[in-house]
Amino acid sequence: MNSSSSLAPSSLTVSDHVKSEDHLGHRAAELGKVCTNHLSGVEKAAIVVRALAEVAELSLSDLPRGMQTELTQTLTRMQLIDRKTMYAVLEEFIETLDQVGLSFPDSIEGALSILEPKLDQSVARHLRLLGKGRDLEDVWAVLEVAEDATLLSILARESEMIGAVMLSKLSTDKAAGLLMQLESDLAQELALAIARTEAIAPEAVRRIGMALADEVRTKPISAFIDPPSKRMGNILNSSSPVIRDGLLAHLDDLNHEFAQKVRRSIFTFKDIASRLDAMDVPRLMRDISPDDITIVIAAQDPEDSSSISFLLENMSKRAASTLKDDAATLPSPTAEARVEACSRIAATIRKLVDADEVRLKPLSE
Repeated sequence: MNSSSSLAPSSLTVSDHVKSEDHLGHRAAELGKVCTNHLSGVEKAAIVVRALAEVAELSLSDLPRGMQTELTQTLTRMQLIDRKTMYAVLEEFIETLDQVGLSFPDSIEGALSILEPKLDQSVARHLRLLGKGRDLEDVWAVLEVAEDATLLSILARESEMIGAVMLSKLSTDKAAGLLMQLESDLAQELALAIARTEAIAPEAVRRIGMALADEVRTKPISAFIDPPSKRMGNILNSSSPVIRDGLLAHLDDLNHEFAQKVRRSIFTFKDIASRLDAMDVPRLMRDISPDDITIVIAAQDPEDSSSISFLLENMSKRAASTLKDDAATLPSPTAEARVEACSRIAATIRKLVDADEVRLKPLSE
């Protein structure tokens, strides 16, 4: 039937929900083979959908709108179908699924999810525009699919009014995502500037869009995903405190602005109390090794005291008591063991941050 392949991804559990293929074949044999040639493809699809809707969660939202409409209208016309015909159609549907070797994405976005890492970045940007139904010459469409890092650098460099115009022309989700990544002062300034954009002439907005789109189009593709400050921060995150503090002090002397950006990319154990939300402590305690926390508590290093107190105060009293009791039974850990435990805990938190499962507060200036 023509519509079966479109339904296949939502119907791969047919064998579970409509008993089993063997059962269907057996029932069809019991009831006698029925010819289904008098039914159209959409009528067969309607029978399958009606049968599955009784026993399974079924989503048809990925089907083209026209097909969803036609399928719904067909359901209203079908009235009654005898049991023999229903089993024959379901058996035919399962046979069709069994013959499927590969299924392919039916949208540009779906294809890009598979191929994008292997495509030239400019080609991927153009394809994403096409997938959104946007004109490749639409300057705001070019900015809509630009990398966040590129747009953030524009917002940091350009005037507040230019930034406000750009944010106003981007989609709500895109603009909100950019604002969340900005320093709070700049985000507030841009929010206020948006209120002053009402009087800007359409021609001025068009020229701003053209200039920004040209900048994005001509921007050379970087060999690195992250900006230099974040790459340096990631390196120092895995370095010993002595090396990290020494390098940051040296960077301060050479390039204070870059050193500040690097500091914002660094998160270590001693930053827990100042940058972690108390509500996130129960979540991160599920991933942090109790042995590591116990080692840090037992070490009793003054540098760790605020972070340890913060964690213990924001977990359950029973868990906190257990950790403190376990730490009391340990021999005093070596300095190396304490540093390694602190590093593992901080690394776990950074992974949760990267996965958007916990949030860090901005670094205080």
